Amino acid sequence: MLIQFNFKNFKSFRDEATLDLSAAKMTEFSNRVISVGGEKILPVAAVYGANASGKSNVYSAFEYMSEYVVHSFKYGDEGKDFDDIRPLPFLFDVSSEKAETSFEVYFTVPGDETEKCYNYGFCIGQTGVTEEWLNYKAKTARKYSNIFYRDEETLELAGIPERSRENIKIALEKEVLIVSLGAKLKIAKCKLVRDWFLNNEFTDFGDAVTNFFMSHVLPAGFIDDEKIRENVVTYFSSFDETIKGFEITKLPAQEDSKEEKYLIDALHNKIGSEEMAKIPLGHESAGTLKMFALYPELQSVLQNGGVFFVDELNARLHPLLVRSFILTFLNPEINVNHAQLVFTTHDTWQLSNQLLRRDEIWFTEKDDRGLSTLYSLADFVDEDGSRIRKDESYEKNYLLGKYGAIPSLKTIDFF
Repeated sequence: MLIQFNFKNFKSFRDEATLDLSAAKMTEFSNRVISVGGEKILPVAAVYGANASGKSNVYSAFEYMSEYVVHSFKYGDEGKDFDDIRPLPFLFDVSSEKAETSFEVYFTVPGDETEKCYNYGFCIGQTGVTEEWLNYKAKTARKYSNIFYRDEETLELAGIPERSRENIKIALEKEVLIVSLGAKLKIAKCKLVRDWFLNNEFTDFGDAVTNFFMSHVLPAGFIDDEKIRENVVTYFSSFDETIKGFEITKLPAQEDSKEEKYLIDALHNKIGSEEMAKIPLGHESAGTLKMFALYPELQSVLQNGGVFFVDELNARLHPLLVRSFILTFLNPEINVNHAQLVFTTHDTWQLSNQLLRRDEIWFTEKDDRGLSTLYSLADFVDEDGSRIRKDESYEKNYLLGKYGAIPSLKTIDFF
């Protein structure tokens, strides 16, 4: 489970930002808090804010970290200009434009009976990795112990098996992470970290290309396994009972392509007939296609106990459907493997003390210098120096501007 994510000097975030999924000391919905490795962890985090305030940059920061961990082992050999790989720093400041960008996570591993906690992070400068570290803590320990550490002058591999240290020293390049290289070399501790990132899912519904691509990706086994199709129908029935099944037709192979293609029809009841009406899946509503696109990732994270990051979760979905999706992660009888949902949204209907804890609600705000900040409702202090009460109307007060993170509007008049 993700305990905490820290990042600095990434896009609109010049200063360090922290997304903390560890539970604060509060009484609401205490039954949903998950105890792992001596930590109390939350299953959900919702990020609100005005357009262009930095919500999507929180998503992008974690996605960038994940992709760098998974793929950096090959960066040194590709001969690419590192400017094409380097994360985009905060550009509206002379010093930050040339400064390094940092990423750091604290997490636990699904299925780990010892319940160790891990701390992993790295910094990237103008020409490559400037610092990287991996630490761990036993469930009963108070302090973290070092597995490895590097900077531009130091390489300490005390927690790496001795037989593998020389391989890392020989093969490591400045663009490459030890975790990424070590996973490729089958070093267990490095593979554990790499696999934790691989276990997470990302969906950006603010991106039209992603929307189109995901709506054409089928769940694993959908073509050949009737049971999988039945599971998808059951999933759809939670919000649309009109879809009764699917019919799959294999299309003739094209001469210039070896790829197998299929026509998928959604089956609906036909009034006054026992026959089924067939509608090509692509002709279903945008909301239905979005839920179809969400299914493979939802299935994966619930089975594997990963983290599901979704940008613009509310796009094209009814608020009640969004709420049902969130409740899937909040229900311990369904979410038995402690999967987590982190999502950005403008849907203030979910901003309710009947659904979310104060420490599950986050805001992004951008000032007039272009600097974004990330803060939790649990840590927010009003003008009188008082913290937010759990019985407040979060939605009403947010729209009134009490918590910040809303757009500063002027009349649209350009005629």
